[in-house]
Amino acid sequence: MSQESAPETPSAGCGIADVAIEPECSPVLEGPDLRRPADYWAALRAARRVTEVIQARQTRADVAFDRWLPEELRDRSLEYWTPLPVLARVADWLRETQARTVVDIGSGAGKFCVAAALLTSCRFIGLEQRASLVDMARALATLFDVADRVTFLTGDFGALPTPQADAYYLYNPFGEYDFDSDRYAELGVPFNDETLKRDLFAMSYLLALAPAGTLVITYNGFGGPLPRSYEQIAVDVRFPCALRLWRKRGWGGGSAGVRTA
Repeated sequence: MSQESAPETPSAGCGIADVAIEPECSPVLEGPDLRRPADYWAALRAARRVTEVIQARQTRADVAFDRWLPEELRDRSLEYWTPLPVLARVADWLRETQARTVVDIGSGAGKFCVAAALLTSCRFIGLEQRASLVDMARALATLFDVADRVTFLTGDFGALPTPQADAYYLYNPFGEYDFDSDRYAELGVPFNDETLKRDLFAMSYLLALAPAGTLVITYNGFGGPLPRSYEQIAVDVRFPCALRLWRKRGWGGGSAGVRTA
């Protein structure tokens, strides 16, 4: 996973800040009891304010969203979760290509799917083998009121049937997580050379069988080459890692309608 500059430090205190409820009071896992009406409505109001920050593409959007993650996941956000400026660019490409369904392979805590749903009208499916992260992702989808368009599935890639989609998003999907947390360690989830080879083969097989016109968006790649039937139609190199848009040949005409940078 790529390393990036340190995020803005959230302000001290507890309660509704300028854009969100502070981490230690996160209503998702560790804070107010959402069965109490006051806490429930406070959480929804705060989530709506974060949504406005994300949709306005403000520089503080990453900090605002990450405040809803528990500390052990927030501390790894810059390594494992897609930065929101990258995600905003992906949203532009999804609109320009008129993609309607997107599958995020290795969706982690759900940041990509949930935030992308706030920026597009697409339907998102996240695949993740760690049940604890899927629980977190589902909570975020509910909190940000996108659960009707965002679904998370638990299981090993390759063993779990992968839904067909207009686009697949890959951000180091088969890399190993390293959380300083018993809650998210999940030592029963294996990671070794054999599982990596298995996952890379399954990914290549899925893309090879995908219909012409299928889109693939890679941020820092996925650990292997795409099948030769895919052509790069857009790239943005302004981020810490290259963001690339690929399309399977046999549909459309080159990169028409897709802006690059």
